[in-house]
Amino acid sequence: MTDLVLREDRDGLATLTLNRPDKLNSLNVEIFIELDAHVAAIEKDIDGVGLVVLRGAGKCFSAGHDLGDIAHGERPPRPNFQAHTIERLANLPQPVISAVHGHCYTGALELALAGDIIVAAQSAKFADTHAKWSLTPVWGMSQRLPRRIGLPKTREMMFTCRTVTGEEALAIGLANICVPDAEFDAALASLAQSILANSWFSNRANKKLLADTDGLPLGAGLAHEIVRSQGVGPDMQARIAAFANKTAKKQA
Repeated sequence: MTDLVLREDRDGLATLTLNRPDKLNSLNVEIFIELDAHVAAIEKDIDGVGLVVLRGAGKCFSAGHDLGDIAHGERPPRPNFQAHTIERLANLPQPVISAVHGHCYTGALELALAGDIIVAAQSAKFADTHAKWSLTPVWGMSQRLPRRIGLPKTREMMFTCRTVTGEEALAIGLANICVPDAEFDAALASLAQSILANSWFSNRANKKLLADTDGLPLGAGLAHEIVRSQGVGPDMQARIAAFANKTAKKQA
Protein backbone atom coordinates (compact mmCIF):
# COMPACT_ATOMS: atom_id res chain seq x y z
CA MET A 1 0.00 0.00 0.00
CA THR A 2 0.98 3.62 -0.47
CA ASP A 3 -0.07 6.31 1.97
CA LEU A 4 -3.54 7.39 0.84
CA VAL A 5 -4.97 6.01 4.09
CA LEU A 6 -2.79 6.07 7.17
CA ARG A 7 -3.29 3.75 10.14
CA GLU A 8 -2.08 4.55 13.65
CA ASP A 9 -2.66 2.21 16.60
CA ARG A 10 -2.47 3.28 20.22
CA ASP A 11 -3.88 1.58 23.32
CA GLY A 12 -6.62 -0.26 21.41
CA LEU A 13 -7.56 2.69 19.21
CA ALA A 14 -7.01 2.36 15.46
CA THR A 15 -7.08 5.74 13.70
CA LEU A 16 -7.56 5.69 9.93
CA THR A 17 -6.71 8.99 8.24
CA LEU A 18 -7.69 9.83 4.67
CA ASN A 19 -4.40 11.21 3.42
CA ARG A 20 -4.89 13.10 0.18
CA PRO A 21 -4.83 16.63 1.59
CA ASP A 22 -3.69 18.28 -1.64
CA LYS A 23 -6.99 17.07 -3.18
CA LEU A 24 -9.05 17.78 -0.03
CA ASN A 25 -9.08 13.99 0.53
CA SER A 26 -11.40 13.50 -2.43
CA LEU A 27 -12.35 9.86 -2.79
CA ASN A 28 -10.95 7.93 -5.74
CA VAL A 29 -10.70 4.20 -6.36
CA GLU A 30 -7.17 4.01 -4.97
CA ILE A 31 -8.15 5.50 -1.62
CA PHE A 32 -10.97 2.96 -1.32
CA ILE A 33 -8.60 0.09 -2.12
CA GLU A 34 -6.36 1.12 0.76
CA LEU A 35 -9.28 1.78 3.10
CA ASP A 36 -10.76 -1.65 2.35
CA ALA A 37 -7.44 -3.34 3.14
CA HIS A 38 -7.19 -1.56 6.49
CA VAL A 39 -10.78 -2.40 7.41
CA ALA A 40 -10.23 -6.05 6.44
CA ALA A 41 -7.28 -6.23 8.83
CA ILE A 42 -9.11 -4.48 11.67
CA GLU A 43 -12.21 -6.67 11.49
CA LYS A 44 -10.04 -9.71 12.30
CA ASP A 45 -8.26 -8.03 15.21
CA ILE A 46 -10.94 -7.80 17.90
CA ASP A 47 -8.39 -8.47 20.64
CA GLY A 48 -6.03 -5.69 19.56
CA VAL A 49 -8.50 -3.06 18.37
CA GLY A 50 -11.44 -1.92 20.48
CA LEU A 51 -12.37 1.26 18.62
CA VAL A 52 -11.84 2.84 15.18
CA VAL A 53 -11.68 6.54 14.33
CA LEU A 54 -11.94 7.67 10.70
CA ARG A 55 -10.78 11.20 9.94
CA GLY A 56 -9.15 13.32 7.25
CA ALA A 57 -5.72 14.93 6.96
CA GLY A 58 -5.25 18.63 6.34
CA LYS A 59 -8.13 21.08 5.94
CA CYS A 60 -11.09 18.71 5.93
CA PHE A 61 -12.56 15.23 6.31
CA SER A 62 -13.18 14.89 2.57
CA ALA A 63 -14.59 17.01 -0.24
CA GLY A 64 -16.36 13.89 -1.55
CA HIS A 65 -16.22 11.63 -4.58
CA ASP A 66 -13.45 12.68 -6.95
CA LEU A 67 -15.36 14.15 -9.91
CA GLY A 68 -12.26 13.80 -12.05
CA ASP A 69 -12.26 10.09 -11.33
CA ILE A 70 -15.90 9.91 -12.43
CA ALA A 71 -15.26 11.94 -15.59
CA HIS A 72 -12.32 9.79 -16.68
CA GLY A 73 -14.14 6.53 -15.99
CA GLU A 74 -13.42 4.64 -12.78
CA ARG A 75 -12.06 1.11 -12.75
CA PRO A 76 -12.75 -0.39 -9.33
CA PRO A 77 -11.53 -3.93 -8.60
CA ARG A 78 -15.12 -5.18 -8.82
CA PRO A 79 -18.61 -3.72 -9.29
CA ASN A 80 -19.91 -1.62 -6.38
CA PHE A 81 -16.52 -1.84 -4.68
CA GLN A 82 -16.80 1.55 -2.96
CA ALA A 83 -20.26 0.78 -1.58
CA HIS A 84 -19.05 -2.58 -0.31
CA THR A 85 -16.07 -0.93 1.41
CA ILE A 86 -18.36 1.54 3.19
CA GLU A 87 -20.64 -1.32 4.22
CA ARG A 88 -17.63 -3.26 5.50
CA LEU A 89 -16.60 -0.25 7.59
CA ALA A 90 -20.14 0.13 8.97
CA ASN A 91 -20.23 -3.59 9.82
CA LEU A 92 -16.95 -3.68 11.72
CA PRO A 93 -17.49 -5.49 15.02
CA GLN A 94 -15.79 -2.61 16.84
CA PRO A 95 -17.47 0.79 17.31
CA VAL A 96 -16.52 3.37 14.67
CA ILE A 97 -16.28 7.14 15.14
CA SER A 98 -16.33 9.42 12.09
CA ALA A 99 -14.44 12.59 13.02
CA VAL A 100 -15.46 15.41 10.67
CA HIS A 101 -13.86 18.81 10.28
CA GLY A 102 -14.22 21.03 7.24
CA HIS A 103 -15.86 19.66 4.09
CA CYS A 104 -17.89 16.44 4.20
CA TYR A 105 -19.78 16.42 0.92
CA THR A 106 -21.85 13.74 -0.80
CA GLY A 107 -19.65 10.63 -1.11
CA ALA A 108 -17.72 11.76 1.96
CA LEU A 109 -20.99 12.06 3.87
CA GLU A 110 -21.91 8.54 2.76
CA LEU A 111 -18.56 7.39 4.13
CA ALA A 112 -18.98 9.31 7.40
CA LEU A 113 -22.44 7.80 7.89
CA ALA A 114 -20.77 4.39 8.26
CA GLY A 115 -19.64 5.58 11.69
CA ASP A 116 -21.64 4.63 14.77
CA ILE A 117 -20.89 8.09 16.17
CA ILE A 118 -20.17 11.29 14.26
CA VAL A 119 -18.09 13.95 15.99
CA ALA A 120 -18.15 17.32 14.22
CA ALA A 121 -15.94 20.34 14.58
CA GLN A 122 -17.70 23.68 14.31
CA SER A 123 -15.97 24.09 10.94
CA ALA A 124 -17.70 20.96 9.59
CA LYS A 125 -19.79 21.43 6.46
CA PHE A 126 -22.08 18.55 5.51
CA ALA A 127 -23.99 18.35 2.23
CA ASP A 128 -25.54 15.91 -0.21
CA THR A 129 -24.91 17.38 -3.65
CA HIS A 130 -25.91 14.41 -5.82
CA ALA A 131 -28.70 16.46 -7.43
CA LYS A 132 -26.30 19.30 -8.29
CA TRP A 133 -24.40 16.96 -10.61
CA SER A 134 -27.38 14.93 -11.91
CA LEU A 135 -26.35 11.90 -9.88
CA THR A 136 -28.18 9.55 -7.54
CA PRO A 137 -26.70 7.76 -4.50
CA VAL A 138 -25.09 4.33 -4.79
CA TRP A 139 -22.98 4.40 -1.60
CA GLY A 140 -25.80 4.35 0.94
CA MET A 141 -27.06 7.94 1.28
CA SER A 142 -30.74 7.12 0.71
CA GLN A 143 -30.67 4.50 3.46
CA ARG A 144 -28.27 5.72 6.14
CA LEU A 145 -29.10 9.43 6.15
CA PRO A 146 -32.86 9.05 6.89
CA ARG A 147 -32.10 6.46 9.55
CA ARG A 148 -29.95 9.08 11.25
CA ILE A 149 -31.93 12.32 10.80
CA GLY A 150 -35.38 11.20 9.61
CA LEU A 151 -37.09 11.50 6.23
CA PRO A 152 -38.14 15.19 6.35
CA LYS A 153 -34.60 16.49 6.95
CA THR A 154 -33.18 13.96 4.49
CA ARG A 155 -35.52 15.23 1.78
CA GLU A 156 -34.45 18.78 2.56
CA MET A 157 -30.75 17.97 2.33
CA MET A 158 -31.12 15.89 -0.84
CA PHE A 159 -33.46 18.27 -2.70
CA THR A 160 -31.72 21.55 -1.82
CA CYS A 161 -28.09 20.35 -1.74
CA ARG A 162 -27.53 23.04 0.88
CA THR A 163 -24.69 22.94 3.38
CA VAL A 164 -25.34 21.99 7.00
CA THR A 165 -22.94 23.41 9.58
CA GLY A 166 -21.46 21.44 12.44
CA GLU A 167 -23.80 23.07 14.95
CA GLU A 168 -26.86 22.40 12.77
CA ALA A 169 -25.70 18.81 12.25
CA LEU A 170 -25.78 18.43 16.03
CA ALA A 171 -29.25 19.97 16.23
CA ILE A 172 -30.77 17.62 13.63
CA GLY A 173 -29.04 14.49 14.93
CA LEU A 174 -26.55 14.09 12.10
CA ALA A 175 -23.67 14.65 14.53
CA ASN A 176 -23.57 13.31 18.08
CA ILE A 177 -21.15 15.96 19.28
CA CYS A 178 -20.02 19.35 17.96
CA VAL A 179 -17.04 21.15 19.46
CA PRO A 180 -14.88 24.16 18.58
CA ASP A 181 -12.05 23.27 16.22
CA ALA A 182 -9.45 24.05 18.89
CA GLU A 183 -11.03 21.37 21.12
CA PHE A 184 -11.61 18.78 18.36
CA ASP A 185 -8.64 16.49 19.03
CA ALA A 186 -9.09 16.66 22.80
CA ALA A 187 -12.80 15.84 22.51
CA LEU A 188 -12.01 12.87 20.26
CA ALA A 189 -9.38 11.59 22.68
CA SER A 190 -11.76 11.92 25.64
CA LEU A 191 -14.58 10.13 23.82
CA ALA A 192 -12.25 7.36 22.66
CA GLN A 193 -10.93 6.87 26.18
CA SER A 194 -14.44 6.63 27.64
CA ILE A 195 -15.43 3.97 25.08
CA LEU A 196 -12.24 1.94 25.36
CA ALA A 197 -12.51 1.90 29.16
CA ASN A 198 -15.65 -0.20 28.91
CA SER A 199 -15.79 -3.89 28.00
CA TRP A 200 -14.80 -4.39 24.37
CA PHE A 201 -16.91 -7.56 24.45
CA SER A 202 -19.99 -5.56 25.47
CA ASN A 203 -19.32 -2.82 22.92
CA ARG A 204 -19.14 -5.39 20.13
CA ALA A 205 -22.17 -7.31 21.41
CA ASN A 206 -24.25 -4.15 21.82
CA LYS A 207 -23.34 -2.93 18.33
CA LYS A 208 -24.41 -6.27 16.85
CA LEU A 209 -27.62 -6.31 18.88
CA LEU A 210 -28.58 -2.83 17.70
CA ALA A 211 -27.79 -3.68 14.08
CA ASP A 212 -29.63 -7.01 14.14
CA THR A 213 -32.81 -5.50 15.58
CA ASP A 214 -32.85 -2.26 13.58
CA GLY A 215 -36.31 -1.88 12.03
CA LEU A 216 -37.90 -4.78 13.89
CA PRO A 217 -41.22 -4.28 15.69
CA LEU A 218 -40.81 -3.86 19.45
CA GLY A 219 -42.01 -7.36 20.29
CA ALA A 220 -39.69 -9.00 17.78
CA GLY A 221 -36.78 -6.86 18.94
CA LEU A 222 -37.36 -7.76 22.59
CA ALA A 223 -37.58 -11.44 21.73
CA HIS A 224 -34.34 -11.20 19.74
CA GLU A 225 -32.60 -9.52 22.68
CA ILE A 226 -33.67 -12.28 25.07
CA VAL A 227 -32.82 -15.18 22.77
CA ARG A 228 -29.82 -13.84 20.82
CA SER A 229 -28.05 -11.66 23.40
CA GLN A 230 -24.41 -12.68 23.78
CA GLY A 231 -24.75 -12.51 27.55
CA VAL A 232 -21.79 -12.38 29.91
CA GLY A 233 -18.35 -11.42 28.67
CA PRO A 234 -15.04 -13.00 29.69
CA ASP A 235 -14.01 -9.87 31.60
CA MET A 236 -17.13 -9.57 33.79
CA GLN A 237 -15.68 -11.17 36.92
CA ALA A 238 -12.50 -9.11 36.74
CA ARG A 239 -14.47 -5.88 36.30
CA ILE A 240 -16.77 -6.61 39.23
CA ALA A 241 -13.81 -7.59 41.41
CA ALA A 242 -11.97 -4.37 40.52
CA PHE A 243 -15.05 -2.33 41.41
CA ALA A 244 -15.48 -4.17 44.72
CA ASN A 245 -11.83 -3.61 45.62
CA LYS A 246 -12.08 0.09 44.78
CA THR A 247 -15.23 0.45 46.91
CA ALA A 248 -13.62 -1.39 49.80
CA LYS A 249 -10.59 0.90 49.75
CA LYS A 250 -12.79 3.99 49.83
CA GLN A 251 -14.71 2.64 52.84
CA ALA A 252 -11.56 1.61 54.74
